Amino acid sequence: METLIHKKVIAATLSTLVLGAAIAQEAATLPPVQRNGQVEYLSGGVGKDEAAVIERTSRQWPLTLKFAVKDKPRVHFAADVEVTVRDAKGQTALQTTSDGPFLLAKLPAGKYVIVATLAGKSLNKQVLVKHGQATKALFMWSPGVDESHS
Repeated sequence: METLIHKKVIAATLSTLVLGAAIAQEAATLPPVQRNGQVEYLSGGVGKDEAAVIERTSRQWPLTLKFAVKDKPRVHFAADVEVTVRDAKGQTALQTTSDGPFLLAKLPAGKYVIVATLAGKSLNKQVLVKHGQATKALFMWSPGVDESHS
């Protein structure tokens, strides 16, 4: 009986160590959290692994923005997108350039207008960030947007 208990304790300990290592590895591959005024954010997602980690992490952030260009028959992720987020009063809450196709922001609950600009072409969206919920917005540019001149 004692041997069975010891085996279960060892198995539980190993499971905890493996889970801890997986979490540490995932955290190590996330881009750094930055601050713009009162807003914390991170951006990136260049490369399959980093994009997957950001997508999993996005559930814990109030706002996730995704940037892409529709180029029939495919969709290509976009980077170097200029982003301005304004609150309901028109005040700039966040202004930055995304390092990759994802931008995650810790914004307080409220209504926001987001302007995302790629290669001089702007797209606008209104979003409602609710307390305790993850809000997502996709910005999709038409074919022909020349990302190399952004």
